[in-house]
Amino acid sequence: MSTRKQGYRLTTEEPRSRHVLQDGRVRLQLPDELGHCYADSVELEPGFSLGRLHYHPSFSLVEESQGPHAGRVMVITVGLQGESAYQGERTPDLLFKAGHTTVTAFHSLRGERHYQEDQSVSQLRLIISESALHKYVGSERATQLLDCAGLHRLSFHSSSQATMAHAAALTRYMQPSNHDQPLHTQKLNLHIHALSLLAEQFNRLTPTTPQPAAPLSVEDIQRVERARDLLSSQLDQAITVEYLATTVGINEHKLKEGFRYLYDNTPIGLLLELRMRKAYTLLESGLQVAQTAWQVGYKYPNNFSVAFTRYFGRSPKSIFGNKRL
Repeated sequence: MSTRKQGYRLTTEEPRSRHVLQDGRVRLQLPDELGHCYADSVELEPGFSLGRLHYHPSFSLVEESQGPHAGRVMVITVGLQGESAYQGERTPDLLFKAGHTTVTAFHSLRGERHYQEDQSVSQLRLIISESALHKYVGSERATQLLDCAGLHRLSFHSSSQATMAHAAALTRYMQPSNHDQPLHTQKLNLHIHALSLLAEQFNRLTPTTPQPAAPLSVEDIQRVERARDLLSSQLDQAITVEYLATTVGINEHKLKEGFRYLYDNTPIGLLLELRMRKAYTLLESGLQVAQTAWQVGYKYPNNFSVAFTRYFGRSPKSIFGNKRL
């Protein structure tokens, strides 16, 4: 085998070593001179398998692929690290990228997988055969999804938090050094996470009911959570929705939408709730009504007393000192 500085093309005829590991995984590994490149797989049930690929090629690598899957399959690829590309005959190119999920309908065809020199690529793959997909989503929908002559990209999107959580669990179970039991005894957990990942992608492709506006992105959710933290840490300040939105970098409409989605409340409604809970605790500990009012953002104790009584149905004085020793 010879390597070229500008890269290497690994043909389908060149050998890949195949090992059945002690824990039951099957590993296909490229020759060592090409770098540290291997792919592990385990069959969860007939027609439903899980794979984890890790490539770190020493050269720019093009790996020819014959499409080893028998019949038509659906492939879910979760990018964990780096990126790679796939080019098939007379089909659109595919990109696999960290933090993104790619869903494809696939039929055996010749193609090429492209990996960059000295760049690590890690991916998690679920491969579902046509018969297995029929069992889970029904014959009609399975046929619609897999109705392609070669390759069809069904979806390419940022991975959700749920996807990444399932992917992390599946990756952990694919590394038996992280737990005491062999892989075959972990198959129930593997299967649960794999099916959850499949269900999420299928629901994304085939919503069963009309969907509202696009859900919040992961970044939007993180901003809304930061806004909630701001409320909690600044109960003594005069906080407005405009201030929150500007501080965390989100528009006011999306901020309100996020609060409704995550906390079933408005920003101002949640602020009141946090203030009242804090006030209750302070009063129980023996803090005077006037001091409590100031610490939860009320300039005038009378206004605080009215708000507290309306919220709890009890006056602040009835709570004062209840937990004192």
